[in-house]
Amino acid sequence: MNRKRLFIAGHRGLVGSALMRHYAARPEWEIITRTRAEVDLADPHAVDSFFGAEKPDYVILAAARVGGIKDSYKHPVEFLLENLKIQNHVIEAAHRHATRKLLFLGSTCIYPKQVEIPIKESSLLTGPMEPTNEAYSVAKIAGIRLCQAYRRQYGRDFIVAMPANLYGPHDNFDPEHSHVLPALLRKFHEAKRSGSPFVTLWGTGRPCREFLYVDDLADACAFLLDHYSGDDFVNVGVGQDISIREVAEIIGKVTGFSGELRWDISQPDGNPRRLLDVSKLAAMGWQARTPIEQGLGTTYRWFLDNVESARK
Repeated sequence: MNRKRLFIAGHRGLVGSALMRHYAARPEWEIITRTRAEVDLADPHAVDSFFGAEKPDYVILAAARVGGIKDSYKHPVEFLLENLKIQNHVIEAAHRHATRKLLFLGSTCIYPKQVEIPIKESSLLTGPMEPTNEAYSVAKIAGIRLCQAYRRQYGRDFIVAMPANLYGPHDNFDPEHSHVLPALLRKFHEAKRSGSPFVTLWGTGRPCREFLYVDDLADACAFLLDHYSGDDFVNVGVGQDISIREVAEIIGKVTGFSGELRWDISQPDGNPRRLLDVSKLAAMGWQARTPIEQGLGTTYRWFLDNVESARK
């Protein structure tokens, strides 16, 4: 059997780890990985040498500089430059070395701050972006356009998926640098452990978000790699959203914290609502399967098992 050679860029991260779990059950694929110490994706010469030596048939580009509102707002230069370097070098090398197919992962933050809900793929660049994560958004939009440009100019089968807010095992659990769900899980965990009578959370709790369990995304990526070849990018989500306040209450139950929730309304909420229109992917025959209560429970158990080594 001729195995298909797949390079998973960023295999130790949240998405990459889920992709590794998914493809472990598919023996027809040969998985290629490299740590940052082995191949720095921000180094164009290292990336080109790697592609020249390994010549992967397929690539899933899951490597990125990521973080929450506070981190991206405080470090726009790093978020813009690092992501541009990583994605430009990998996409260019995939073209130069004739990779058969590449899947680039975007982010819902690319969409305008004020946008019709649910958000259709056609909403891209129809209005100003949320300023707190604009640098990351600009980098991701550049990646989308670069994939589309290679398809149109050179006929490369480079596709793009746009996932909703992700969570799951191997996430970043640092309250200062992580996304909302892992930050809340850690905050509630530490409040329970210390016996604190309350937890203070940013904003009003009213904003609504769509949260996609990362193993569902991995399944969607594999589905798209197998079945989709098109110029348009594809939203990947659950198709329903939930308020941050409701999420906090679920996390309280998952972690066993029974204290008071206090909301610091002096801190920003970010976008009031984010919900993707996933009808395009649904029409292809794919849908998410993991309820948020189940996904948060699995994520918290992973955190408890890896609390000393989880990214902090």
